[in-house]
Amino acid sequence: PSGSLLYPYGPHQGDETNPKHDDGTSEAISLSVPFTFYGKTYQTVFVGVAPTLSWCHLQVNNNGVISFDGPVRQYTPDPFPLVDGHPFVAPYWADVDNVLGGDIFYRQTTDPVLLQDISQDISQYFPKTPFTATWALVATWDHVAYYGSTSEKGNTFQAVLTTDSEIFYIIFNYWDIQWTTGAASDGDAETGLGGTPAHVGFNSGDDTNFYNIPGSQTDAIINITTTSNVKVPGRWVFRVDDFQETGV
Repeated sequence: PSGSLLYPYGPHQGDETNPKHDDGTSEAISLSVPFTFYGKTYQTVFVGVAPTLSWCHLQVNNNGVISFDGPVRQYTPDPFPLVDGHPFVAPYWADVDNVLGGDIFYRQTTDPVLLQDISQDISQYFPKTPFTATWALVATWDHVAYYGSTSEKGNTFQAVLTTDSEIFYIIFNYWDIQWTTGAASDGDAETGLGGTPAHVGFNSGDDTNFYNIPGSQTDAIINITTTSNVKVPGRWVFRVDDFQETGV
């Protein structure tokens, strides 16, 4: 959309598209560069099935989550820190149902034009730390519906993982948020509101490091298109290799 905060996305950008499954997930994505999240490095190599191993694939889950050690099919969000120790990123964890509407796209990219845009943005928000992105993973939820919906409401948001191979950032972009809750999370089927609203933040998996964006799991999360920690309404940016909370 024009004027949008979102970086370019969709099949014409070479994106993969998640299957149409309620509580579905992408295939395991082998990262072309290692990504460090809360002091642990996640790589392309998959070693066995032990969830404690930090060498593993990444998955883009339909329910608004990017996970580092296996899919997340849970649709009603829990506050962080999670008891099960799963490290994951929640741009908008709620009960998405892309069978009822919308698409979930993702790609890894080294496109110089996009990387220059990302580098300029991050350098503006973190001027003391020089940063030139060399890789990004862009995941976009495009006008996705909620479980049990009887409306046409859809949410459009994006998560970007990026690095220069030394510093690691995650960007959340919110373009249009029309609902907070699926019907199985006690939301209203007609409005997509009420019940247990969406959760936004980061869970390191170590019980200590986590971040809940203000308003998470309250009705106020629908206003995330107007909030920010970098003075750009609808955008939140975090350095995540060595987690530092940024001021609101």
